[in-house]
Amino acid sequence: MPSFKIDVSTAVVFVATPPTPKLVSKQTGEIAMDRETGAPLATVGLLISDEGEGNLYQVTVPNTGVPENLTPGTPVTVVGLKARDWENTFNGQTRHGISFRAVAVTPLGA
Repeated sequence: MPSFKIDVSTAVVFVATPPTPKLVSKQTGEIAMDRETGAPLATVGLLISDEGEGNLYQVTVPNTGVPENLTPGTPVTVVGLKARDWENTFNGQTRHGISFRAVAVTPLGA
C-alpha cells in the first residue's frame, strides 16, 4: 500500500507519551525491527496541533531517530512523517486503520 507524506512544517508538536519499544508480539516481547536498516523500532505519542486543531498520534520511529531525553511535554520536530493505511483479518474479523511513521523525532533546538 502506498504511503503519503504529512507536512507538519506549520504545526506545533509535543511529546505526549515517551518512546516505548514497538512489539511484534506482546506474548513473546519480540521487538519490531526496521526492514530497511535493521534498527529496532519505537513508538512515540505525539500531540500535533495545527490550524486550531490538535490530535494525538502514535508514531513509529527507528531507535536511531529517537534521542533518549524525549519526555512528555517536550517540543519536537518530526522528520519524514508519513501515513499508510492498513487492513488485516484475524479470526474472521477485518480491522483497518492508519499507521504513522517518521525517520526521526528531535527536541527543538537540538
